[in-house]
Amino acid sequence: MPSKNKIILSFDLDFTLINNKDGIINSFNYTISKFNLPRLKESEIVRMIGIPLTEMFQKITNIDSNDLVVTFREYYRTKGIYQATLLPGIREKLQELKENSFTLGVITSKKQEMADKVIDILGISHFFNYIIGDGKIMKSKLDPNLINYLKKEYPEYYFVIIGDHPKDRALAENLKAPFIGVLTGNHSAEELRLNSSTKTLILSSVKELHPNIIYSLI
Repeated sequence: MPSKNKIILSFDLDFTLINNKDGIINSFNYTISKFNLPRLKESEIVRMIGIPLTEMFQKITNIDSNDLVVTFREYYRTKGIYQATLLPGIREKLQELKENSFTLGVITSKKQEMADKVIDILGISHFFNYIIGDGKIMKSKLDPNLINYLKKEYPEYYFVIIGDHPKDRALAENLKAPFIGVLTGNHSAEELRLNSSTKTLILSSVKELHPNIIYSLI
């Protein structure tokens, strides 16, 4: 059994650690309004949270998604980012996991600058050994460069991936790591387990994480 300080718990951000629904929806609506695109139902926008912005916009229009992403980030950078809140019990759970000698990290589809900023605003940056967003290290969670980086930086560590989206499970599969899915997002337990090729456990939220649960997957 590996020691706790050789286990990395790598968290997704949106809907796993934070609730940034309002900030993302408002940024999205600002963008589609500026480009005179039809408004979507809130549920349709929320369903897309967790995938890269370019993919979000490609699902609704043929307009160059790069232009839409720039506009989205204009609003998010100045307003939307301040509308995020921690999910209930997250600060206490991160503190508990650190006190139990686990190494913690974040891997998110957010732009690196925005990921760093929102985590800093919410006062939880000191919990994490790394925060990786869309930037130099990776362009998406399934970027081979990300896998290579993690294996190079943490060669003797066991990874456990925690998130609310099927892409988090896909990351776990690529790392040959266990996956803990949480139901604080917009995907069901069935969706998070679907065709899984790695050890998968579903929890209601990160609050349910305990050392014995983590060890049971390794």
